[in-house]
Amino acid sequence: MNKHEEKKCPRCDSFFECKAGTISQCQCSFINLGAEQRAYIAQRYNDCLCNACLEHLSNELNLFKEKYIFR
Repeated sequence: MNKHEEKKCPRCDSFFECKAGTISQCQCSFINLGAEQRAYIAQRYNDCLCNACLEHLSNELNLFKEKYIFR
């Protein structure tokens, strides 16, 4: 039996279930992050984030790039 862990998101303080033992079932595996997005998040946080925060930060980087890089 795989062990799942309840974690507290370091960004928003909400609790979520991390399934690192069964990564294909973990909530984070359903968000498609590119290398830039993973690096952006890894620079700011050193633990797992909840699904909502992962989506928000992914969109935040895309908006930043649209505003400042792809002008």
